[in-house]
Amino acid sequence: MRVVVNLTRCQGYAQCAFLAPEVFRMHGNEALLYDAEPDEAFRAHVQQAAAACPVQAILVDRLGAREAARPVTAGEGPGRLDAGLEALRRDGRIVIVGASLAGTRAAAVLRRDGFRGRLTLIGDEPFGPYDRPPLSKQVLDGWLPADGTELPRREQLDAEWMLGTPATGLERAARRVRLADGRAVDYDRLLIATGARARPWPDAGEAALDGVFVLRGRDDAAALRRRLDARPDRVLVIGAGFTGSEVASVCRERGLAVTVAERGETPLVGALGAVVGAVAADLQRSHGVDLRCGVTVSALEGDGRGRLRRAHLSDGTTVDADVAVVALGAVRNTEWLYDSGLAVAAWGVGCDAGCRAFDVNGLVTDDVFVAGDVARFPHPLYDYEFLALEHWGNAVTQAEVAAHNMISAAPERWPHLATPVFWSSQFGVNIKSVGVPTYADEVLIAQGDPERRRFVAVYGKEGRITAAVAFDQGRWLEHYQRLIERSAPFPPDARAVDPPADRRAVPPGVPDRGTRELEATVMVTGHAPSERRAELVHHH
Repeated sequence: MRVVVNLTRCQGYAQCAFLAPEVFRMHGNEALLYDAEPDEAFRAHVQQAAAACPVQAILVDRLGAREAARPVTAGEGPGRLDAGLEALRRDGRIVIVGASLAGTRAAAVLRRDGFRGRLTLIGDEPFGPYDRPPLSKQVLDGWLPADGTELPRREQLDAEWMLGTPATGLERAARRVRLADGRAVDYDRLLIATGARARPWPDAGEAALDGVFVLRGRDDAAALRRRLDARPDRVLVIGAGFTGSEVASVCRERGLAVTVAERGETPLVGALGAVVGAVAADLQRSHGVDLRCGVTVSALEGDGRGRLRRAHLSDGTTVDADVAVVALGAVRNTEWLYDSGLAVAAWGVGCDAGCRAFDVNGLVTDDVFVAGDVARFPHPLYDYEFLALEHWGNAVTQAEVAAHNMISAAPERWPHLATPVFWSSQFGVNIKSVGVPTYADEVLIAQGDPERRRFVAVYGKEGRITAAVAFDQGRWLEHYQRLIERSAPFPPDARAVDPPADRRAVPPGVPDRGTRELEATVMVTGHAPSERRAELVHHH
């Protein structure tokens, strides 16, 4: 039995923890943890919990939407398919590069919506698709093994799985994907869902020290868990974003000494701003974290046997540690596409709202689509700014849109307009966000009390609501999501449950993006409109 909980929907009502305590448990007031591969003996309890869930967030032996779409066939009313599209559905070949969450969900939707042709999934890891959020939570705290996070439905997809062999190139004119082992795979439609990998420590020699880890994949989690099981004297976490903060939380729950080094003003500052980040800082320190903000790690030092010994910080201090977790964000897996003629760089693969990839000239393609962490797409709610989101919910929803559009006529295609939602469980608190908090010039506390760490912060830009963040108040976010989607005015109406005494709006403390490191140069050649062409020059 496979269980997946859509934690973007979960609101912490805890019915599942009462009905199936062997599988579900509450961490703090609202944060839910669960066993993704429970014993079959608990099936009845799990099914009761799924039925009782007020928001229907529990999925058993399936992944994604519960609705079953009826395939459109040739000759049916306004949605009828032309002969070419029907031939694609019946005899075509669709290749998905990326066999994780987005790729697997897209494959399921393709089959659900009537694709009967050949379906191939290519993945660089040697094992099947798995769920990543539990790696920094249930796996590190010892509840689940790393291989117990596999996603459901792989066996039901009638697909060819080419695992353990990464893609190395794309020949768009020939419609062919090149693989590292020398093979090539032809396609009629291609979905790029290669996601991202952990950003490594920049010094290769220091990164190779025994005791230096990153956390992104299943093997990373398994290796780090083994080292935490050995009870190190101190763990150094480099970076206090969501991954780094969750690792620090697990370390404290396991009784391990932990130091967190963060270059920003507060933890989570890059995602939530310094105002809300200050609450996260107090949360960490109250749980015994040695939190050091406004500093960077300048060097990692090893002993004579190649083992991590200490770290040197930019303020001149040192931290003795035998484990260091590098949590400096992610690198999108785009290098294999640099010679493809697509609009691609370290920021991702550019695409339209229908998930169709842009070529280097900014023209949409009709046979190459993008979904998940690697996609960079315009969102109308945010002035059509191009967003690249590393969120579980975005990967699922965007994959559904891409899969549907790959086999649908133009009038039947969907736009990807989902409002971004993400969550994090750390130090017994469920942190949940809707919208884009960094797209804001003001923030106020609309409900609750930050000192009690139970509150909702609402963000606004130029007089309208753009985001909301809840600490252990997730059930209110659907209300704020509706306000965001209606472009409701900021500040919001003062009528709210548990209003704070002070509702003043202040700057959110979002860091200045500054000048991004030069990743690619665009050159335009030609004179007449028919001759003008763009070329990307990548800076490796």
